[in-house]
Amino acid sequence: MISALPRRRTLLAASAATVLALLVSGCGTGGADAHRIRVGVSGDSPEWDVLAKEAKKEGLTVETVVFDDYSLPNKALSAGDIELNAFQHLVFLAQSNTENKTDIAPIAATTVVPLGLYSSKHKQLADLPDRAEIALPNDPANQGRGLRVLEQAKLIELRKDAGLFATPDDITANPKHVKLTPVNAQQTPRTLKDTDAAIINDGVAELAGIAADTALFKDDPAAPQSVPYLNVIAARANQKDNADYRKIVELYASQAVQDEVRRTSNGTAHHVELPAADLQAEVARIQKQLKR
Repeated sequence: MISALPRRRTLLAASAATVLALLVSGCGTGGADAHRIRVGVSGDSPEWDVLAKEAKKEGLTVETVVFDDYSLPNKALSAGDIELNAFQHLVFLAQSNTENKTDIAPIAATTVVPLGLYSSKHKQLADLPDRAEIALPNDPANQGRGLRVLEQAKLIELRKDAGLFATPDDITANPKHVKLTPVNAQQTPRTLKDTDAAIINDGVAELAGIAADTALFKDDPAAPQSVPYLNVIAARANQKDNADYRKIVELYASQAVQDEVRRTSNGTAHHVELPAADLQAEVARIQKQLKR
């Protein structure tokens, strides 16, 4: 008999001891229930609550495990403490695999969301003053995309060969003399009181109560250059063809789940369906770029 759906639980990343406790928790086999699937997410993810109800009809027990630190869900997945995660885009996954020598594979695309420039002091992009201070994520994957957003907004120019992992050192023109302040991606909303603007991930903005339609500028999630930023469901590579996981992928694309995605994202999240093989090839391509 399938057990009742577990309540959502939160894993905190307050210290190294917490991380260690997670990675050696001894539940890497997935527990006694062979059809129990723990999915690592970041922040509130109500679409997974909807999916869990649908999965129960298929004989699957889905439990969401909430992480408050982007560095943890891939470590937990690699260690076997969760079966899937759904919190990252392809660039972040490639970076994580390369840095941590893990073998995690995307098995489905979920959504791509715009990355925006927000301000609590200025109403329009043109209002940003000369020498404006702008906060942006400090991790390579999100910083590179953030710099592209600033380039598209005509605030800076980057070297043509800067690639996905551009850094402030790749800036070739800065006509407004903006000052860039890298910070943890999840802390970017807190900088708004002290800076002129900040590059803030859509999910982080939502958690901070920042309305998506208040962005001074956003990139286009439907543009071809947004493919590396597709968010994905990921599994350990040796489990990427698991039949239960295929059911999860099918359920994520269902009408009920997609309605919840649209509701909770204020329509900003664009669901994308690409073959898993294409997603895995894109991760491999990005990882090659990282190793150059």
